[in-house]
Amino acid sequence: MNRIKVFPGILLLLMLLLQIPALAQITLPSLIQDGMVLQRDARLKIWGWASPGEKINITFNGKRASATTAADGKWQATLPAMKAGGPYTMVLKGRNTLTLKDVLVGDVWFCSGQSNMVHQLSRHHIAYAEDIAAANYPQIRHFWIPTTTNLQGPAKDLSAGTWKTANPEDVNEFSAVAYFFARKLHKQYRIPIGLINASVGGTPIEAWMSEDGLQDFPDAITAIGRNRDTSYVNGLNRKAAAAAASNRQKPEQDKGLTGAVTWFDTAYVPKGWQNINVPGYWEDQGIRDLNGSVWYRREIEVPAAMAGVPAMVHLGRIVDADFLYINGKQVGHTSYQYPQRRYSLPASVLKPGKNVLVVRVLNTAGKGGFIPDKPYYIEANGQTLDLKGTWQYKVGEVCPPAAGGGGGGLNAQNQPTALYNAMVAPAVNYAIKGVLWYQGESNAGNPGAYKKLLPALISDWRGKWQQENLPFLYVQLPNFMDVNYLPSESNWALMREAALETLKVPNTAMAVTIDLGEWNDIHPGNKKDVGLRLALAAQKLVYGEKKLVSSGPLYQSAQVEGDKIRISFTDTGSGLIAIDDEELAWFAIAGEDKKFVWAKARIEGDTVVVWSEEVPQPKYVRYAWTDNPFGANLYNKEQLPASPFRTDR
Repeated sequence: MNRIKVFPGILLLLMLLLQIPALAQITLPSLIQDGMVLQRDARLKIWGWASPGEKINITFNGKRASATTAADGKWQATLPAMKAGGPYTMVLKGRNTLTLKDVLVGDVWFCSGQSNMVHQLSRHHIAYAEDIAAANYPQIRHFWIPTTTNLQGPAKDLSAGTWKTANPEDVNEFSAVAYFFARKLHKQYRIPIGLINASVGGTPIEAWMSEDGLQDFPDAITAIGRNRDTSYVNGLNRKAAAAAASNRQKPEQDKGLTGAVTWFDTAYVPKGWQNINVPGYWEDQGIRDLNGSVWYRREIEVPAAMAGVPAMVHLGRIVDADFLYINGKQVGHTSYQYPQRRYSLPASVLKPGKNVLVVRVLNTAGKGGFIPDKPYYIEANGQTLDLKGTWQYKVGEVCPPAAGGGGGGLNAQNQPTALYNAMVAPAVNYAIKGVLWYQGESNAGNPGAYKKLLPALISDWRGKWQQENLPFLYVQLPNFMDVNYLPSESNWALMREAALETLKVPNTAMAVTIDLGEWNDIHPGNKKDVGLRLALAAQKLVYGEKKLVSSGPLYQSAQVEGDKIRISFTDTGSGLIAIDDEELAWFAIAGEDKKFVWAKARIEGDTVVVWSEEVPQPKYVRYAWTDNPFGANLYNKEQLPASPFRTDR
């Protein structure tokens, strides 16, 4: 057999060559790219990766910085602070050269929280159509961080992301709250504004905190350690999947789809359908505890002027999923309950005279159907057709309840540190002006813990960004759910109190939104005023406008005066008012027994005097202490609402 001879010297050379890594190129983290906004008046960390020992030189806006790559392949350089301006070009040179263009220097805000911070302008394209069309602000830029999780520890970099400017196309991807905040500040101060958005719907505050920040919360620390065990996590998910499969009973096939003629077909002749009102839940209209599908059908007369032209169908909100058919064609579908149903119709869909609308609604838990107090109509050619009223319905599918539990798997995005590790930690080297935070709905089940968690998050992030007084602006939860016309306890009121008490943390500010919510929508449509109130808070707290009235009245103290209690406030501005010129509403009073009753209240200067003939010896007062104090009317003359409060905390 032939053998290849290798001389010892050549062998040694080959071995040495095999130990030499390929020459690495300079690579940069996702945030550092063309079009980025850098923080003014702050030392700027620029970092990345290259070959160990490689020298990196940076030039930017007449400034220079350099670094030598460490053994682990990471380098970091620091540029000196500079004033707002741009666009500039940044050049990075090592073994290769990178050139970053269109770089601005201004104020960068880190925006985070859950779905109400997520909600993009595209979700509100009808309400804010003019704002979207007028978006021509090349110095307002937004970096959207994709949803990712990491249970093992802080990631080195974000998964992806691109800086985009505020133009009529790209602004649709901006957080609506963050955009209106940025637009106000940009117009006011004529500086570039950068928005880094790390927010995920339905997530608890613990997911956004680091392991260091959760040290005082033993349950979270236990969960962090447990979740690092991938065999545990994988086993849990496999077990949950197996349990779900074994418990799953095959539902009855949907009769509306399996018959000789489908129920949305124009050839279908309806038989055995019953009347039902839209909007409304079917459980409230004669269908008891049904999980499955219910078909809705209605014939409408379309005038000639609305036919043969593009149209829009507004179907409010539906719990949970829906399929819309018009004249036998599917024209819309949404898979979950939260989005507003707005379906665009091509010109060919509506015809003059009779048109048949069919909606297949699927629901798996709770009440199903059409949520009340939402828009239900068709619009075309400047005219509208009301869709509220009597429809016909028929049950198409019944899903029997599963036999037993089985439990769910591990939802990573709800686990302690999971979102911090993946979506926040990679950004903490990036200098920022401050934080915008809109979150809390997912923690409303335990408001007592939130009173500790929110200040802990602030301290945690300030430590990670190494900014002891990093400005932190947050949104107090709005009014939501049914109006309760009796004094009652409320977790949402306790969550608002947690936010109010967090103002004790220095360099924080709160936007009160008790008047901006909707009873039937955890995602209220008014995002503009939320952003503008955050901007007001920033103007006073961060931008030095100390005389600006940036908040509504905030509870300060209470004084018992005989059979009355006098409440004093801060942030009264030009004076207290009832915004609707009616008697003050939503004040309750109690004696030592804490049995609250509705009270009379009147404004006296910068105070409110509260009393009730039913409580001759009063001790405590509450204001707007309920899930949804609709019509709470105590404001200052700057038309900013008072925060809910209680004196018996």
